[in-house]
Amino acid sequence: MATVTSSRSFTSAVWAPFHRMPISIGLCCTWIAIVIIIGVLARWAAPYDYLQQAPLARFTKPFLSVSHFLGTDYLGRDVVSNLLVAAQTTLMIAFVGSLICALIGTSLGLLAAHFGGWVDNAIMGLADAMASVPFIITALGVLALFGSSPLLFVFLMGIFNWWRYARLTRGLVLSAKEEGYAEAARIVGVPPMRIYLRHMLPNIAGPLIVQFTVNFPEIILLESGLSFLGLGIQPPATSLGLMVADGRNYLAIAWWLAVFPGAVIVLTTLSISLLGDYLRDRLDARLR
Repeated sequence: MATVTSSRSFTSAVWAPFHRMPISIGLCCTWIAIVIIIGVLARWAAPYDYLQQAPLARFTKPFLSVSHFLGTDYLGRDVVSNLLVAAQTTLMIAFVGSLICALIGTSLGLLAAHFGGWVDNAIMGLADAMASVPFIITALGVLALFGSSPLLFVFLMGIFNWWRYARLTRGLVLSAKEEGYAEAARIVGVPPMRIYLRHMLPNIAGPLIVQFTVNFPEIILLESGLSFLGLGIQPPATSLGLMVADGRNYLAIAWWLAVFPGAVIVLTTLSISLLGDYLRDRLDARLR
C-alpha cells in the first residue's frame, strides 16, 4: 500500500504543475518539445549532409533560396542541416551530462544522509570545495592538459554542479526521515535501501526535477562557451557553440552564421529556465 501511495504521489508531483499553466509556459513547453524532436530526428530531418560543401553557393543569404532556406556558410554548407545536427550534439551532451550529474549528486546526498558522521562531513566538505572554485576554470585546465576528447568532455559536463544535487538530496532525506511514512516503514523492518528508493525518492522527486531543469540550461551554456573557446567539440563534429565560434569571423558579411545558432541557444536555455522557475513555484509548498 505504501508503494502504491508513493507511486501516486510521484505521478501527481509530475503532472499537477501542468494543469492551468500560463500561455508563456505553454510556449516554452512547445519550444522544448520542438527542440527534443529535432534532437532525436536531426540526422533524418536534415535536407543535406551537414558536411557537404558547395563552394559555388558560399554565403547564400537566408530566406532567399528554397534549397538553402537559412543560407550557407563560408564553405557552402547548408545552415539548416548544420543547425539541426549541432542542436542534436549540444542537447545530447547536456542531457547525458545532466543525467550523470543528477545520479552522482543524488547518490552522494543519500550516502551523506544515511551514514552521517565522517562520511557526511567528507561528502559535504568535497561539495563545499567544488562550489568554491568556478567550474569553467577547472574545465579549461583539464581540457588544456588532456585534450578535448568526446568522452572526457561529457564526463566534465557530468560532474558540473553535482554538489547542488548532493546538498539538496541530503536536506530532503533528513527531513523525510522525520516524517511518519519513513518511520513506519523502518519499524516494520523495511530495508533502508528500499525505504530510500521506493518511499523517499518518489516523495522528494519534485525539487530534484526542478534542479534538473536548472542544471540543464547551465550545461548547454557551458558546452557552448567551451566550444566557442575551441576547447569543446572539435571539427568535423559540430555543436551550437562551435557554429557561433565559426560565424563570429564573418559577422560583417554573413551575420546569420552566428545569429541562428545563438538564437537557438538563447531560446532553449530561456525556455528551460522559465519552466524550471514555474515548476519550482508549483512544487515547492513553501512558496505556495
